[in-house]
Amino acid sequence: MNAKVKTRNERILEIVKVALMAALISVLGPIAVPLPFTPVPISLGILAVYISSYLLGAKTGTLSVIIYILVGLVGLPVFSGYAGGAAKLAGPTGGYIIGFIFVALIGGLFADRFENKFFLPLLGMALGTLVCYLFGTLWLAYQMSLTFKQALIAGVVPYVGFDCAKMVIAVLLGKQVKPLIARINK
Repeated sequence: MNAKVKTRNERILEIVKVALMAALISVLGPIAVPLPFTPVPISLGILAVYISSYLLGAKTGTLSVIIYILVGLVGLPVFSGYAGGAAKLAGPTGGYIIGFIFVALIGGLFADRFENKFFLPLLGMALGTLVCYLFGTLWLAYQMSLTFKQALIAGVVPYVGFDCAKMVIAVLLGKQVKPLIARINK
């Protein structure tokens, strides 16, 4: 059996890290700039998801995103525009919010595997974001009776540059913060 058994303190520290990252996503998620031509705003939520995936990795980073979504689902105003509740998930941007899970999972897998690299964790975030874009675009098209191409233009094209910048910020910030977290773990 190769699995490392975690001590009580290690488990508590892991819970605290997940809670802190879910809180960070919940604080940054509502901060958004609406665009007049689409229901999809420019949001800082995905920046927090990138940071969580880089710092916590696949398992705990994804858990922090799931907790964030559940917090929003019960009605706390953690989604873009300070919205919460099931209606937000069922609305035009719900697919993107669910897609955050894949950003954290795929980005976290790459961060776990290539933690001392710069471009490979970025690649993981980019791949996760592509899956998020796919979920979001399909849901946006369904919700607004758009073609896939129309939904892609409304829900992805305006955001690619911003999201790439957010990925770079997350990795640069993560490279500074991760050693501090490692020291706390000791």
